[in-house]
Amino acid sequence: MVGLLLGLMVFFLLFNFPMVIPMVAAPLAVMIGFMPNMDLSMSVQQLIAGVSAQVLLSVPMFIFAADIMCAGSTTQRLLDLVETFVGHIHGGMAITTAATCTMFGAISGSTQATVVAIGRPMRQRLLKLGYKDSDSSGLIICSAIIALLIPPSISMIMYAVVTGSSVGNLFIAGVGPGILMFIFFAVYSYLFAKFKKMPCQEKATWPQRLAAFKRAILPLGFPIIIFIGIYGGFFSPTEASAIAVLYALILEMLVYRNVKTKDLQKIALSTAVVTCAVFILVSGGQLFSWVISYAKIPQMLTSTILGVDPSALKILITVTIFFFIGCMFVDSLVVIIILSPIFFPLAMKAGIDPIHLGIIITLQAAIGSVSPPFGCNIFTGCAIFNRPYGDIVKGLPPYLIMLLFITLIVILCPQLSLFLLN
Repeated sequence: MVGLLLGLMVFFLLFNFPMVIPMVAAPLAVMIGFMPNMDLSMSVQQLIAGVSAQVLLSVPMFIFAADIMCAGSTTQRLLDLVETFVGHIHGGMAITTAATCTMFGAISGSTQATVVAIGRPMRQRLLKLGYKDSDSSGLIICSAIIALLIPPSISMIMYAVVTGSSVGNLFIAGVGPGILMFIFFAVYSYLFAKFKKMPCQEKATWPQRLAAFKRAILPLGFPIIIFIGIYGGFFSPTEASAIAVLYALILEMLVYRNVKTKDLQKIALSTAVVTCAVFILVSGGQLFSWVISYAKIPQMLTSTILGVDPSALKILITVTIFFFIGCMFVDSLVVIIILSPIFFPLAMKAGIDPIHLGIIITLQAAIGSVSPPFGCNIFTGCAIFNRPYGDIVKGLPPYLIMLLFITLIVILCPQLSLFLLN
């Protein structure tokens, strides 16, 4: 049964089928071959159940809000604000890139949207200061993954749907590791620029900083509204996504007037395409997870790998390895949907906090998106920067090493994720 399941998935992937094909065809083949008494209409019910969770309504909303801001001037205003404060120090432009990715991630929740929004303007600035193409590209696509840890995060929403965990608590718990990641990148950027003797920009005056702050004060309202609204209990994550869309529309259409009514159709179409891709994967992942759970494959795998009564640390290390490797080859949402039901019951039995587990899984999803060979951010960078694959991956090793250290810190220090909740 396991051989048929894995064999079909490998077969379809090798022949470059869309990911949803092996996710649906493989479990259907197992149902037909090994579960003859199973009504095949159950597969349709599971496909529908995969996209029935109410919290999934927030996904297209957050994507739509991010698309509206990408079409407007929000990105440029955030860039100008950060640059006036840190542009004059060693690595100031690189730190500006990481900081703006963090801020935009707190608005969009998508790593790829962050690469597109921040990468285009920042790459040219970095190149003009003397950064190598590979260094600037590596910084941008790695800084973009902070978007998965800073709320709102689409990966966190998927984990919550699969495990029944609190989306709001996950959003809050991601702040600490997200800030830690930014600090690592900022310190590295400072030391790198100082060692390479990169030129510094002219120091901005306080009137210039104040002017930049005034221009960016309204975009900064996005993360404040989402974080305080959810943490304060004023609205749910789903309601927060709707408020984010309304806020984006008011900001870009009425205040800044960079987005016109005629632009909304194109923006909505882009959101619909991304949302459909996400929901199809979620639906197929539900069927896949249901079949392997019904066949008790997770119990067989975990007992073989982890033993009868594994420790919490052993489970967390195993989870980290499985998710890291999985996200290197497959979209992180697919990996979260398939693997989370396998490890979640074991983690709960070992006394691991479900929110801490969710942050570790989200962190691995983030790292996997920038890890060769098939990290999605790598290919997004190739498309946006019009650079070959080899040039993009050349600048990744320092950041991957830092990300492994951050993973170790998050595993050994649960309070880094949970202190805001406690």
